[in-house]
Amino acid sequence: MKNILVITGSPRKNGNSTLMANAFIEGAKMAGNETMLFEAGKMKINGCIACDTCFTKGMACSFNDDFNKLVPMLENADIIVFCTPLYWFTFPAQLKSVIDKLYSFNRGKKELKIRESILMVCAETNDINDFKGIIKTYKLILNYKGWKNREILTIPNVNKIGEIQETDALKKANNIGLEII
Repeated sequence: MKNILVITGSPRKNGNSTLMANAFIEGAKMAGNETMLFEAGKMKINGCIACDTCFTKGMACSFNDDFNKLVPMLENADIIVFCTPLYWFTFPAQLKSVIDKLYSFNRGKKELKIRESILMVCAETNDINDFKGIIKTYKLILNYKGWKNREILTIPNVNKIGEIQETDALKKANNIGLEII
């Protein structure tokens, strides 16, 4: 059994990436895993300001925002899943703030037990090349953190809420979850 943290990036209620995250979670639970969901797109997380006071005031980020609610989930996770829409060829700002604040663990010399990661991203674009920016950024994060990539799922040509249900993306996301044992 793995502890899986799914972080979503969409600010849209019931958006396509949220549906994809839910399908993944269903599969992961069916495989016997524990899952945690953090909806970064609906949280108030400020960008890191590089004050370098991480973990010095009793919390990961000295400025108390919703990132500190995520910290216990990060500390318990074996696998992290980024499930997000594509915004300007990369992560939405809400999710990027979470990623930036992972710096606090490096600065505070706090080791996470995360060893694997998954990227699931959907977008309005039908040009698969438009996903290159987020994939490159994701791979650089993996390299920096020493995480192993388990899967990258890119779903083009979905924009309107629910359009993803007209594709095989939810089945693919569910199967990715089912494969984690």
